[in-house]
Amino acid sequence: KIIIPKNSILNPEYPAAVVAGNVETSQYIVDCLYGALGVLAASQGTMNNVTFGNEDCQYYETICGGAGASADFDGCDAVHTHMTNSRITDPEVLEWRFPVVLEEFCIRKNSGGNGKHHGGNGVIRKIRFLDSMTVSILSSHRLKPGFGLRGGLAGSTGHNSILRYNGDVVELGGCAEINMQAGDSLIIKTPGGGGYGYME
Repeated sequence: KIIIPKNSILNPEYPAAVVAGNVETSQYIVDCLYGALGVLAASQGTMNNVTFGNEDCQYYETICGGAGASADFDGCDAVHTHMTNSRITDPEVLEWRFPVVLEEFCIRKNSGGNGKHHGGNGVIRKIRFLDSMTVSILSSHRLKPGFGLRGGLAGSTGHNSILRYNGDVVELGGCAEINMQAGDSLIIKTPGGGGYGYME
């Protein structure tokens, strides 16, 4: 039996502030349930929601990360987990429709937690802007990593930053809104999944 107290994050009442239940809160719920049952280490725990746009165009994407490991398998690299079902836009389509260049999209090596079974690795996604835009980010696990289980280590936290056209770096939190100029790059490093079991 699951008991959800009233006025809690899972059973709020007006005028409680609520946002991102489907994209962020749901991730925590699934990780919590799997962790409590001891069957799966935490996955990246976020959808890494990114929007950008100006008066001429707007775009929204969610970015994959690492899946948690279990007693029987390693976590997958570079996947959406739990409540997500979106597919990222192909690079050619992204660059054709929007004034951006996808400079990097790769697996973030060693970001999954170690263990008998290794947590999945997150990704690095770097987008350079060719026009002025506003970027908004809604992401989690930037301060606290997804947990490992039964001796497995936690995955790496995510990281958001801006590389300005002049070389300056602006560090961003998990939730941020920032104005981009032509030549600026957004860099998202997504979290890794937790490992499972002690290393042998």
